[in-house]
Amino acid sequence: MTRVHFKGEDVGETTSAPVASAHAIRDWTREQWVAHADRLLAGARAWASDDFARITPPGDEGGYGHAIDGLEGFARTFLLAGFRIAGARGEGVDALIADYSRGIAAGVDPANPNRWVRMGEHAQAKVEAASIALILDMTRPWIWDRLDARTQERVIDYFAPVVGDETYPQTNWVWFRIVVETFLRSVGGPWSERDIRADLARHDSFVKGDGWLSDGDERSYDHYVGWALHLYPILWSRMQGAADLAAGRTPADIARLDRYLQDAVALVGGDGSPLIQGRSLIYRFAAAAPFWVGAFAEVPSISPGRLRVAASSIVSHFAEHGAPDADDLLSMGWHGPWRRLAQGYSGPASPYWATKGMLGIALPADHPVWTAPAEELPVQQADELRIVAPAGWVVSGTVADGIVRVINHGTDHAFPDALVGDSPLYARMGYSTATAPLHNGDAWAEPLEQSVALVDAAGRATHRAAMELRGVRVDDGVGVAGSTTRAHWITPDLTQTLHGSGIRGAVTIAGRITTWSLVRGAWEVRIAIVDSLEGEAADAALRVRIGGWALSGSESDVDGETTAGAASARAGGVAASVHALTPGGRPSLARRLSASPLGDVSLVPIVEYDVVVGRPIVTAVELTGTTTTAPPAVTLDGGAAVVVWPDGACTTTGLADVRSVTAADR
Repeated sequence: MTRVHFKGEDVGETTSAPVASAHAIRDWTREQWVAHADRLLAGARAWASDDFARITPPGDEGGYGHAIDGLEGFARTFLLAGFRIAGARGEGVDALIADYSRGIAAGVDPANPNRWVRMGEHAQAKVEAASIALILDMTRPWIWDRLDARTQERVIDYFAPVVGDETYPQTNWVWFRIVVETFLRSVGGPWSERDIRADLARHDSFVKGDGWLSDGDERSYDHYVGWALHLYPILWSRMQGAADLAAGRTPADIARLDRYLQDAVALVGGDGSPLIQGRSLIYRFAAAAPFWVGAFAEVPSISPGRLRVAASSIVSHFAEHGAPDADDLLSMGWHGPWRRLAQGYSGPASPYWATKGMLGIALPADHPVWTAPAEELPVQQADELRIVAPAGWVVSGTVADGIVRVINHGTDHAFPDALVGDSPLYARMGYSTATAPLHNGDAWAEPLEQSVALVDAAGRATHRAAMELRGVRVDDGVGVAGSTTRAHWITPDLTQTLHGSGIRGAVTIAGRITTWSLVRGAWEVRIAIVDSLEGEAADAALRVRIGGWALSGSESDVDGETTAGAASARAGGVAASVHALTPGGRPSLARRLSASPLGDVSLVPIVEYDVVVGRPIVTAVELTGTTTTAPPAVTLDGGAAVVVWPDGACTTTGLADVRSVTAADR
């Protein structure tokens, strides 16, 4: 055995301790929610301009400049202030009403040095305008109706350029125009029925099944499905005059939301962590928003008590981990500040989109979501195994540790035929509520954790984006998913725009790789076949690298070890391992620094094999918060994999015959 410790001393044999809070129900009362909202508002409002038109918390200026930062601060905290005012029915919130009302008057005053950036000056104003319009509608009796006529006219003038604007990105942004034009229509301003019909049709084109939508034409499945693509249709339907425009579509929107929530609630960890996957993670507890939207829509399949617990679990998770911080502010990061997690354009007020996750306080105290008995999350009741077919995901949650894992064979934030780099936030083979993908500069160029890659003599690893989903299902208690990719190296362009998708550059094809995942509990049996090699790769000295889960923590918290057949890592009561089940595997540990929002030091267990075209390579990959066990035993028998799992259960899973796959793909 080779023992590799990064603590500075050998601590001897250890096993991972159970996650103590895995089963704890986090269930905030409405009073706790309101108090938390007031805390967040107080922290942000301390950084308002004298006229309250801009709110600019401390921190590095965003990529769009100081004026946009201030507009974001106003608009995004206005969401929370609006929820607070609406839930209180305007009582006891006079200071909020007064401050935000005078901020609106100052923001739309064209002569004011602190005026808001207008639509024609910067596209980000279109995003923030939607929040302002939504809350002006929600708080109409207490803010809009009390604004003087000149200010109302200026607000209409500020919003008016959205009408007929064809430059909106064809993503969740279509809702920003719908919301603003719906408000304009309700106050006698300009609007376009053609715009709204076109945008609703574009939204419907995102629908992929089982309540899931892609955020645009790329294979983009992430938290935007919940906090944007499900949130806006329901809140929009409640805006003044929206029922006329909806033309009966709202029941279908609710049905899709209901189906989505059945999956979404299973993606919340037992400790309240949302899945750490997808872009804009600095919005943190905005991930709670779709559960409150479900309460607004009165979805039939998830009880009000479970919706409340899901939202409470997420928001309290961050509160327990320092978000907001001691100054009652939200930083750009996950738990604490970690600037790399933000987009380049993000500024110090950008994280306040998190306040979408506080939407529930807009519901009155006698609403069933506040009075229903608490109900545990799925992962707190029993082991959970399901698929998200549109995304190509197998979801496995384990009650013993509260960890939810997603094994991914269909999501890459890319077009199906685009050979681009693997986005760390989308294209890895696995995501969970207890681990984060590596997200430093190297992670964009080097797929490492949760990957199957060909590695050349120079250490360059291939990417898998534009993989072809071969199938995803649950078969006899085993989650099964597979994909085939044209593995490719990328020489990056000098300039990159990273808004979620992977890097772009000159592409060199290496060959085709097919990978199957068999998932049960904490384990994945990963079967990889190099189907063919192409071009220079056919004669190169290559190896196949199988990357496991990345565990991160402080220098003193992370350690690992290797044996002849396995590599394992531990951090914070969580353990990860890879086991070479095909002879010839060479396990090791890859160490990365400053690469994860979960800690300064990261360890990734990996195993490497020599390349033999057509030979199935079988590796067992584990992520657990309980005592580790011996790996599964696997036998490949023609077109089936026979697995004896650590608990003694034996399953036989039919796959495409590896010999047929190889022959067809060569």
